[in-house]
Amino acid sequence: MPHPFRDLHVPGRPFILANAWDKGTARLFAALGAQALATSSGAHAFSLGRSDLGTITRDEALAHAQTIVSATSLPVSGDFENGFGDAPDALEETVRLSAEIGLAGISIEDISFPGVQHYTFDLAVERIKAASAAARALPNDFVLVARADGFMHGLYDLDESIRRIQAFEKAGADCVYVPYLQDLETVTRVCRSVSIPVNVGISTVEHLSLKDFATAGAARISLGMAMATAAYTALHQLSSNMFGEGDFAQLGESLPYEILDDCIAKGRAM
Repeated sequence: MPHPFRDLHVPGRPFILANAWDKGTARLFAALGAQALATSSGAHAFSLGRSDLGTITRDEALAHAQTIVSATSLPVSGDFENGFGDAPDALEETVRLSAEIGLAGISIEDISFPGVQHYTFDLAVERIKAASAAARALPNDFVLVARADGFMHGLYDLDESIRRIQAFEKAGADCVYVPYLQDLETVTRVCRSVSIPVNVGISTVEHLSLKDFATAGAARISLGMAMATAAYTALHQLSSNMFGEGDFAQLGESLPYEILDDCIAKGRAM
């Protein structure tokens, strides 16, 4: 049976996938209107005092995701980097474990760690084929997102990205994602290159509106690390003023405690 999370993925009618990094942010986003949540590997790493890219283990990612799942009744997708293994059977296990903790889906990248190298085309496709087969064997619906991350890291060009996501579609992916697209024309080209839903990351295209993404044909807009980065930016500015200049004035510009407390309480019930 289709799941409400899958039903949100409609090309031309994009929803915003809010990436939370703890129960508080999950409940805040839910209270303010988020329809679905996701983890963020980068935000999770930052919360642990680590740098991004390949520093989180599968057990840590699953435990963290379970915390987000338990925060609200909204569907949650796991941002699971390369699936925590190079071999296709590692992805099969990751899919099964993800479903067991209640995730509605996960996203899988086509790059390896440590270091950042892209998998060969054939291996990248085999990995998604294996993950898709595992997802289809689950008792509950599960949305598998296949990412072409080599583009973001400058490892291959847009033509290769499109070649990969078209192959990922044939391999059984439910949704595809090419991070760090730069403009509406490129977003439109990617969306038109496949017949399944396309996720667009907000980083690098913050100047576009939800209406623009709809016109391009996107089905989902993920915030990635954007909200965490915004929060850390505010903390950076406040701390610089306090510890550098002895100025506490910006603290007085914060939202009243009661508003935030009310949001957390409201989000808990959603």
